[in-house]
Amino acid sequence: MPSTAEGPRARKVPQRPGDRIFAGASTGAGVLILVVLAGVAAFLLVEAWPALLAPAEDIPNGEGLAVYIWPLLFGTLLSAVFALLIAAPLAVAIALFVTYYAPRRLAQVLGYVIDLLAAVPSIVYGLWGFNQLAPLTVEPTGWLAEKLGFIPFFEGPASATGRTMLVAILVLAVMILPIITAVVREAFRQTPRLHEEASLALGATRWEMIRMAVLPFGRSSIIGASMLGLGRALGETMAVAIVLSVSGGVTFNLIGTGNPGTIAANIALQFPESTGISVNTLITSGLVLFALTLVVNMAARAVIERRKEFSGAN
Repeated sequence: MPSTAEGPRARKVPQRPGDRIFAGASTGAGVLILVVLAGVAAFLLVEAWPALLAPAEDIPNGEGLAVYIWPLLFGTLLSAVFALLIAAPLAVAIALFVTYYAPRRLAQVLGYVIDLLAAVPSIVYGLWGFNQLAPLTVEPTGWLAEKLGFIPFFEGPASATGRTMLVAILVLAVMILPIITAVVREAFRQTPRLHEEASLALGATRWEMIRMAVLPFGRSSIIGASMLGLGRALGETMAVAIVLSVSGGVTFNLIGTGNPGTIAANIALQFPESTGISVNTLITSGLVLFALTLVVNMAARAVIERRKEFSGAN
């Protein structure tokens, strides 16, 4: 007798016109993103090609393209990575407090404030860092240079104006904090209630429940949110341009007068007055930033894909 497990072949359900339109629009949007990304990459490559072939003496610094871009790349990575190291733990802590510890009304108010901070323009953060935060760091950085000068990050001498890499890092950390917090908070809210109740039923405290059920579920979201914040920190322009007093060079000193610049801020400051090969050099630095951001996002995607079976990403 024929097997009953196979059963009659299921008839294909016809799609409604609305479903077909939505599917086509979604596919078109995805293809459009890839086309725009390829167009940006092609533009950067074409415009950067003259600088890549130009002799070293034609580059603005007269020492070659690599010597010109390397300090900017170093400053970009230094500021973005340190800002992420400050913002990511704070964002996770704030998200946990809002989701599991704060009273309902306070949690709602904090959620609105966090979302509002994410919408503040970067130039406002830059003005705040220049006018308020920088003067407040003059005395503390002097103490750091005196007491902890043996650490390369606080080698000193401390800047008298406060327009240092440390202030730029703090401003970037405040800027990316709302973005990371908002994403992580929504991920924590989606933790299955059954997992939480099972942990509590086994005798776990609230913190043990968070450590065993909530954090593993939201691990991929924490990584993705951190990479999202890192991407904004890498490409931030106006806030860094306003706050940071750039003198060039490569140094780990965060409180001194000699500060490396960043790629995005350098482009914003130099582009209006640049002509000829100088414009191509700036576009080449933009190509490096584009490649760096692409690599960061690809690495974050790889990490999430490796860990999604152990978390709530699936």
